[in-house]
Amino acid sequence: MPFSFKREVEVAFSKHAQPIGFRIGKYIVLACLIYYLWGSKWLWPVLGTIFGLSLLLHMWYSYKTKGWSQSYGMWDYEKNKPRQKDK
Repeated sequence: MPFSFKREVEVAFSKHAQPIGFRIGKYIVLACLIYYLWGSKWLWPVLGTIFGLSLLLHMWYSYKTKGWSQSYGMWDYEKNKPRQKDK
């Protein structure tokens, strides 16, 4: 299955991929980290680590779902079908 950057972005920013409470909590934690670490030498290493771990998790799920084309774990393919038709 070829890599599709468009599909990866679609999944990463899908409104159906994560529950609304999780998304709100995620941004609250991120805002608190930025607030408390602002001006510290730890801000960019912490943000870089979080970004790297989230990217690894995204790519792991992409691998396990065979390019987001089947369900795995909490990922439900039927609720998150791509906008374009499957080929």
